[in-house]
Amino acid sequence: MGRQSLDVEKTAMELVMNDDATKKRQLAKKIFAVAYEEGVCPSSIHEFYVARGRGEFSGFTVPAINLRSMTYDLARAMFRVAEKNGSGAFVFEIARSEIGYTSQPPIEYASMVLAAAIRESYSGPVFIQGDHFQVNAAKFKENPDKEIEGLQALIGDAISSGFYNIDIDSSTLVDVSKPDLKEQQLLNYEVCARLTQFIRHVEPKGITISVGGEIGEIGHQNSTPEDLHAFMAGLEDKLGKGLAGISKISVQTGTTHGGVILPDGSIAQIKLDFNTLKTLSEIARREYGLAGAVQHGASTLPPEAFHKFVECETAEVHLATEFQNMIYESEHFPADLKKRIYEWLKVNAASEAKQGETKEQFLYKTRKKALGPFKKEIMRLPQQTRDAIATEIENKFDFIFKQLNVVNKRDLVNKYTVRK
Repeated sequence: MGRQSLDVEKTAMELVMNDDATKKRQLAKKIFAVAYEEGVCPSSIHEFYVARGRGEFSGFTVPAINLRSMTYDLARAMFRVAEKNGSGAFVFEIARSEIGYTSQPPIEYASMVLAAAIRESYSGPVFIQGDHFQVNAAKFKENPDKEIEGLQALIGDAISSGFYNIDIDSSTLVDVSKPDLKEQQLLNYEVCARLTQFIRHVEPKGITISVGGEIGEIGHQNSTPEDLHAFMAGLEDKLGKGLAGISKISVQTGTTHGGVILPDGSIAQIKLDFNTLKTLSEIARREYGLAGAVQHGASTLPPEAFHKFVECETAEVHLATEFQNMIYESEHFPADLKKRIYEWLKVNAASEAKQGETKEQFLYKTRKKALGPFKKEIMRLPQQTRDAIATEIENKFDFIFKQLNVVNKRDLVNKYTVRK
């Protein structure tokens, strides 16, 4: 088929606008076919990460970026930045919750990423990741098997859509009321092991999917070396010998998803514990052969903080909210559309309003929930409007890629990446 015979942009737009799951799959199949033909390959970062765990390279942090809106446009911007910087080491991701409130099922998300790569003449491994495939603690308590089956269905759907990187988040099951650390982490490592075994059972032949674990729920108390040891000992015991385990571990160091919102709508300064991050990364590599620790909830940090992730040898950093903020706050985002979105939130997200919070806090906290209902309208904005917004965010991507030192890493990525 090739780039020339398929109007990639038209096909991508048709896929986004179509609500029929079967039709989405049919359109996705066309995009995937061209992608593989052009050397754009959904890939696993597992081998790359375990090589880092063996100490074969260091000195950079992989950015994992969640695209909640304008996915095709922003993925194009990311590929342009990657091409300019010779990066290779970067991840597109979407969380379980985001799939819901942004109305982006895995097949759509992956298709937008691959279509963007084709459009920008990018070739090579493309890492697409299921971020925070999280266990709902309340639902798990009510019916553990049903909650696990729901996650397995999501994982299966994601893998069949080209997500060859899955972050399991069962840290919601950590019970700090227990006196013993192993007991605190018990359900966390048991569920992580069970879902890892499921992934190994359904992953494509020849691909070892990169699996991430998590020891501390973001927004709660900071993780410790003892937490890491307790989790890893339990996980390795449950997985048994001969089965590939996780390649990285997410930890808590003081961030919260989206940041802490002040009454005027601005974001509070975060006190991130970089010493904890450095220590846990080092232990993860030295004792367990992992790539290192993963930092979530970092996109709203001040610019001067980003180079510190490299100094701490952080394996991966997850970035989401700031790019959503940049879309909403762009001077190019239509004021009338933003007003209608905010009016919609006042009605449809009213139940999320908390006593004592300001209007600014409410809107900042809830506006991500409008991205699904207004997805098509945002994508119907004039091309020049979307291009102008994407250019602003492209500059931010470029800054982050340079700060995290994922410059000239493409050959290294190609060396260690198995392509399907």
